[in-house]
Amino acid sequence: MENLENLKQQILSNIQQAPDVKALDEIRVSAMGKKGAVTELMKGLGALPQDEKIETGKKLNVLKQEIESALSARKDALETAELNQKLASESVDVTLPIRPENQGRIHPVSKIYEEVVAIFGQMGFDVAEGPDIEDQFHNFNALNMPANHPARQMQDTFYLPHSATEPFDMDKSYVIRTHTSGMQIRTMEAQKPPIRIIAPGRTYRSDYDATHTPMFHQVEGLVIDKTTTLAHLKGCLYDFVKAFFELDEIPVRYRPSYFPFTEPSAEMDIGCLKTKTELKIGAGNDWLEILGCGMVHPNVLKAGGIDPDEYQGFAFGVGLDRLAMLKYGIPDLRTFFESDVRWLKNYGFAPLDFSSMTGGLSNNGGQTR
Repeated sequence: MENLENLKQQILSNIQQAPDVKALDEIRVSAMGKKGAVTELMKGLGALPQDEKIETGKKLNVLKQEIESALSARKDALETAELNQKLASESVDVTLPIRPENQGRIHPVSKIYEEVVAIFGQMGFDVAEGPDIEDQFHNFNALNMPANHPARQMQDTFYLPHSATEPFDMDKSYVIRTHTSGMQIRTMEAQKPPIRIIAPGRTYRSDYDATHTPMFHQVEGLVIDKTTTLAHLKGCLYDFVKAFFELDEIPVRYRPSYFPFTEPSAEMDIGCLKTKTELKIGAGNDWLEILGCGMVHPNVLKAGGIDPDEYQGFAFGVGLDRLAMLKYGIPDLRTFFESDVRWLKNYGFAPLDFSSMTGGLSNNGGQTR
């Protein structure tokens, strides 16, 4: 047993003196490997008398545990020291100016978000934000969308089970919001008119092609008071498209349409010039549909807890990704989400290129695509 104690002290001393993880592993193999010193002693237990076998076996098990504990502690210490050394050698002074060729870029959607908020902010709109996962009341029912509405079908909407333990029931399940219109209802529930908000954010639908992706971005607008009319809606949107495309004048027209949450409803077109190689906003004899709008349906006002006999208002919705494609000449929506640094370097913006109505929305004026 005296030899066992000497072996223990020798192995533990070697472990503490191991200079790196590789040397430590070699010590482990020499002690605990198939032909290691401790393993050989374990193999010799069978030749010992019964009483001595039990006593020696206990001591060898204790020795193995002490060696394993020492190996683990030393390995942690060596790995921590190695990591700290690596971090110290690879440290970067973040106060130094970045190299121009490595400068990060702001995504076009983030830039458009800033532009839209800046324009409507000057008009007196507040920004309302809400959950990406909605209940069906706020996403569909309160917006006057009946159970058989096509937008509620599973091929168009992403549904989430309402319970992990019960069978899937589409009528009870949550949805990943298909529009930000749910924030209109949540705002009406939370505050009394007058209301003037925009609700930008991510939305999700089961679609994928050059002009549609499963995740995209929208901004909804809502104005409610006692005197708002369709003329106010038209004036608001006209001022918006002029400011957004940075044009002094822009032809617009409104075509009758249908949306379950507005009545009357319309789609807004802007004048443009289309050729095989160019789309120019604000000139020419062609038209380009840009957004949907209308007067808030009385049923929607009721769902939000507002008396439609006393209040009325208007609402509109437009895709931020579509606005980015039009303003900055981006041909395919799918490239927005492919994380291609080369694409972002081409279409992105400088990090400090903030959008404001006084400082300017963009650098290129956004007229020729």
